[in-house]
Amino acid sequence: MTGTGETVPAIRPDYPEPLWIQAVNLIRGEIDSGVLKPGMRLPPERELCTQLNISRVTLRKALGKLVDDRVLSSSHGRGWYVSSASVGKEWPNSLESFSETAARMALTASSTVLRAQSAPATLDEAEELSIAPGTPLFHLERIRRLNDVPIAIDATRLPLSLAPDLVDTDFSEASLYERLAAAGVQPARADAIIEARGADAAIAKALGVEVAAPVLMMRQLVLDADDRPLFVSSITYAGDRYRLRTYFSRSRS
Repeated sequence: MTGTGETVPAIRPDYPEPLWIQAVNLIRGEIDSGVLKPGMRLPPERELCTQLNISRVTLRKALGKLVDDRVLSSSHGRGWYVSSASVGKEWPNSLESFSETAARMALTASSTVLRAQSAPATLDEAEELSIAPGTPLFHLERIRRLNDVPIAIDATRLPLSLAPDLVDTDFSEASLYERLAAAGVQPARADAIIEARGADAAIAKALGVEVAAPVLMMRQLVLDADDRPLFVSSITYAGDRYRLRTYFSRSRS
C-alpha cells in the first residue's frame, strides 16, 4: 500500500464481505498501524487496483466511503491523502493561537509565509482598528499547517507600533501571539464571524483542495482587556479540517 513493493493483505473474492468493504478495511488497517500516516498520499489508483486486485469502480467506492468517514481526503488531479490527525478534533471556543492549539492537540505547527510587510492603513482598515488612516500596519499572511498538512490561510493586520520588531521576525516557525506577548500586548477576546464559501483557485492551491470545495472563512477582530482593537484576522480553513466547538445557554426571565 505504501508503493514500496511490500506485500499487502489479499482481498478475497470468496469472502462474504463485498470487495469494496474489504478494501475499506484494508486501507483503514494500514492507517491504524501507522504504515499510512496523516498527510501521506496514497499510490495512484491504477497501482492500488493492481495491488488489491480490484477494479477501479470498486476502488473508488471504497475511497469514497473513506472520504465520507473523514479518513481520507481527495484533491482533483493530485490524488488521495490520509486526512490530517486534526480532523475530528475540535477547536476551542476560547481565544488561543494556532501554535497553542497545535500544542494542545500534540501536533506540530508550521507556516509558509506569503506576506510579511508594512503598508499604510486604508480608510476601512483605520476605521476597523480605530487608528488614523495612513498608520503603518504590519500585514502577515501565512499558510498554516499541522503535521505538515495545510489547515488554513491566515491573513492578519495590526498596527506596527504594537511590536515594531515584527518585520524582522521569521514567522515560518514563530508565533505571533508570543511576539506580541513579548512586546507587552495581551489579546483578551475576539469578535468573530464564520461563513461557508467555495474555494477559489488560489485558496484551493494553497490548501490542496479542489476549486469550489467548501471552506470556512472566519473574520476576527481581536481586542485587549479594555476593548481596544489590536488586530484583524481573516482565516480560511479547509472545510474538512476544521470543527469549532462552542456552547449555547438559554437565558431565564
